[in-house]
Amino acid sequence: MSSLRSLYWSMAALATVGLCCPSAALASTLPTPQPKVVDVALTDGGALVGQVVTTAGAPVSDAPVLLQNHGLSTLELKTNKNGYFAAKNVSPGVYRLAAADEQGTYRLWAPKTAPPTAQKGALLVAGDEVARGQNGNMLRNMLANPWIVGGIVAAAVAIPVAIHNSGSDSPASP
Repeated sequence: MSSLRSLYWSMAALATVGLCCPSAALASTLPTPQPKVVDVALTDGGALVGQVVTTAGAPVSDAPVLLQNHGLSTLELKTNKNGYFAAKNVSPGVYRLAAADEQGTYRLWAPKTAPPTAQKGALLVAGDEVARGQNGNMLRNMLANPWIVGGIVAAAVAIPVAIHNSGSDSPASP
């Protein structure tokens, strides 16, 4: 009987802890999103070419384009009537490109050193709307609710106790 009582109290303590901090325990396991880096090959002479378009594919003319290297140096460019921009003598490295309310991180490669998957130019899509769904992993969302965790723990305690008490010394009925 003492082992059943210690089991009862340990389950009650576990339920209390589960009600107090399930969200904090699950929050530490969520991955942090990493920014997407796009590989772009520079042309001969270290020229960067790119285009700014709308979500419909129409070029954005006369748009300012910012080319920033680690926050140290900033170069401001403008797109032409077809939405193209170019910068000469760009050193290889990681840059941030921003134009028309859109920005991205680009890894610029020296000529003939870029990986085969590298793009030949940078493409910025203006007005690119991002829809983020909040459904995610349903089990994780349910376990973040302290009432559901408490119900599971209470059931885990109550069901074995009820089974034990119902099968005690009562005589069988005729």
